Amino acid sequence: PVGRRGVRATRNRLTNPPRRAGMSDHDRTAAVTRETSETTIELTLAVDGDGDSEVDTGVGFYDHMLESFAKHGLFDLTVRCDGDLDIDDHHTVEDVAICLGEAFDEALGDKRGIRRYADRRVPLDEAVASVVVDVAGRPYYEFDGAFSQESVGEFTSVMADHFALSLAHNAGLTLHAAVERGDNAHHEVEALFKALARALDDATRLDERRSDTPSTKGEL
Repeated sequence: PVGRRGVRATRNRLTNPPRRAGMSDHDRTAAVTRETSETTIELTLAVDGDGDSEVDTGVGFYDHMLESFAKHGLFDLTVRCDGDLDIDDHHTVEDVAICLGEAFDEALGDKRGIRRYADRRVPLDEAVASVVVDVAGRPYYEFDGAFSQESVGEFTSVMADHFALSLAHNAGLTLHAAVERGDNAHHEVEALFKALARALDDATRLDERRSDTPSTKGEL
């Protein structure tokens, strides 16, 4: 998976996380710590949350996107990142995405009872983005589209694509994402993050009709 070489990372389940009515006995939560020469990150995730977040990456627009991701996916998320922003935003964006992917992988456990598949299209004014996801345990990523401006604040626009790639590889997602149209990079990136959040919320949601792992193989 992307970025795991040469990294000291620890993961543990949170205690007493927020829960939704009707969820399983498995508390779908995780905490990830990552420390390299480029970034130091502490991240917590509750899949069955209320959309609450506390985010500080040092990149204002990235903070806004992660807060939006949590809000629209109904994930509770905390992120603290101290990165080498004197170079650029690449390592900060990538490494937080790696940690978020690892957190989803840890929190979902054996994926018993999840819906597994989802797709979402999200508009933001003139921009439209779409995401199709399979929480399959098989990392695969495709992206189609482009961003109209090179950057939004201190966030490099193409890093939205790289965020989704790093998340998919570390969460074990088959993910197809696209920016279908737009002429404002702020709108295009935000629509992509919201589509990703809504698709992951749908795909990771527990199906009350299912008690097994959604695969004929018996595992994901």
